[in-house]
Amino acid sequence: MTTTTAAAPALRRLYFVRFGFALVWAVALFLTAASVGPVSATLLVLYPLFDVGAAVVDARSSRAGRSAPGLYVNIVISGLAAAGLAFAVTSGIPAVLRVWGVWAVTAGVVQLVVALRRRALGGQWPMITSGAISTLAGAAFFLQAADGSLRNLAGYALLGGVFFLVSALRLGRAAA
Repeated sequence: MTTTTAAAPALRRLYFVRFGFALVWAVALFLTAASVGPVSATLLVLYPLFDVGAAVVDARSSRAGRSAPGLYVNIVISGLAAAGLAFAVTSGIPAVLRVWGVWAVTAGVVQLVVALRRRALGGQWPMITSGAISTLAGAAFFLQAADGSLRNLAGYALLGGVFFLVSALRLGRAAA
């Protein structure tokens, strides 16, 4: 079994966990998105922190692969996003959307690069698509921040979660 194929089961499990987290997080944010209150603020900072944790797990299982450097970049970007969001929540929804938008653009580009490097693993087209969509959505969040809603972030996270689910299912087929 090659290093690439050995990483597939761990990646598949991680993608299922990421789907579950995105689903629960999106519902919770949608229900609290009318304003930036204590619950929504916590959720907003938690999402990139979860991304940091997921990237750490992914990097550990992908150390020998070509995707590890991109994952380390993602850890830094998501950590900075969490810090930025911790400050942005005190300034209101437009500030949150601007920080989230910058994070979505940069993380989307990194996700796209990592997924392209993992093509041989299988199940990566949903991740490639997700990275491209994240980049475009991030630009839209940033540009439309004055008129945007936190509910848009819930939809964004849910769509990203669906891409993780599809990729996990495709990885299972590739492994079989």
